Amino acid sequence: MTPEALADLIRTRAEAASGARFLAGLAGPPGSGKSTLAADLARHLGEMAKVVPMDGFHYDDRLLAMLGLSSRKGAPETFDAAGFLHLLARLRTEVRVAIPIFDRGMELSRAAADLVTEDHRILIVEGNYLLLDEAPWRDIRRRLDLTIMLDPPEEELLRRLRARWAHYGRSEAAAEDWIATNDLPNIRRVRDGSGPADIVLP
Repeated sequence: MTPEALADLIRTRAEAASGARFLAGLAGPPGSGKSTLAADLARHLGEMAKVVPMDGFHYDDRLLAMLGLSSRKGAPETFDAAGFLHLLARLRTEVRVAIPIFDRGMELSRAAADLVTEDHRILIVEGNYLLLDEAPWRDIRRRLDLTIMLDPPEEELLRRLRARWAHYGRSEAAAEDWIATNDLPNIRRVRDGSGPADIVLP
């Protein structure tokens, strides 16, 4: 399914929905292209759409170090899942909501870095663990109107992740170590531990 076709489907579903906002959840493992597709969908949908990334709820590096989780950054336990669930609830009921954005160049989340307004009828919520069948993540599903899972082959995910870390200046050895000890376990946790999506895109 092309981004244009998926955007048309989301628009049709949103027009048929009775709620004030329509939340489409875009899940997938690291490197699956969630952010790129979410941006494409928002562009096709126009001014009515806004991307809401889960990554804004990353724990700060200082907190990860304090909790002994630095080597697991990006795993489910390194996110403020309760805070993310609270945001989704607010997006259902409040007209204007400030949202945090993760700055990958700085490796930190910026609070209140973007704004969902009354003009945003469709929200593209994107993140690795939107369909994870573990507490408290499994509560996310009931807050979404449509769920989409990106599921490229593992070899393609690894290729993209190598390119990502090279872009951000990691040496080849450092990138391979991080992928083996962090990204790959997270990939498998998403693929093995997520519940079914309404739409699966290979």
